[in-house]
Amino acid sequence: MNASPTLFLLVAVLAVVVVALLVVLLRRRSAQGAPAARAPRAPRDPFGDIGETGGDPRSLRAGDMLEYGAERAWVRGTLRLSEGGAVWAEHFIEVDGGRRWLSVEEDPDLQMALWTGRPDLELTPHGRTVELDGVSYRLTERGSASYRSEGTTGLRAQGGMDYADYEAADGSLLSFERFDHGRWEAATGTVVRRGDITVYPSSADPEA
Repeated sequence: MNASPTLFLLVAVLAVVVVALLVVLLRRRSAQGAPAARAPRAPRDPFGDIGETGGDPRSLRAGDMLEYGAERAWVRGTLRLSEGGAVWAEHFIEVDGGRRWLSVEEDPDLQMALWTGRPDLELTPHGRTVELDGVSYRLTERGSASYRSEGTTGLRAQGGMDYADYEAADGSLLSFERFDHGRWEAATGTVVRRGDITVYPSSADPEA
């Protein structure tokens, strides 16, 4: 028995519809699987978020650059320290002549100091005063804190530390720290004012 022309026409129409649907589905899958094109990042002012051209030392992190006088140095790592309700940071930098670090604390005003390690000293903080190079330093603070490492610090990811801070009559600083019950490490420091340094935030954007 011969099929009617109407039946042939209906089958042809259905075939066209099925093919069209398959093409649409394939195109949708292809579009979903392809990575979305990222728009190029527009140039931005690294100080734009903080509203000042000197940078914000409270937001320092590994990868940022510091300018202090004629010196420029990169922050290689940071220790985030906490003791009770107090928190502060020590930022390790590499400069000519050795390793130094910048301590940053709000207590309640911003307080900063630039430190130089003194591995040559055999001193320990076991008195109310310490004599160094003919200068007498008086104990100002002593305590214990927990730390968390970021970047390169030479320490574990987290742990504990003890410290003892001394100050001379002329404002010179002497500090002792020991990490994870190790040996005492001495450092001499100078007070840093907000206008003494410029912070250049890293161009890396973790949310980009």
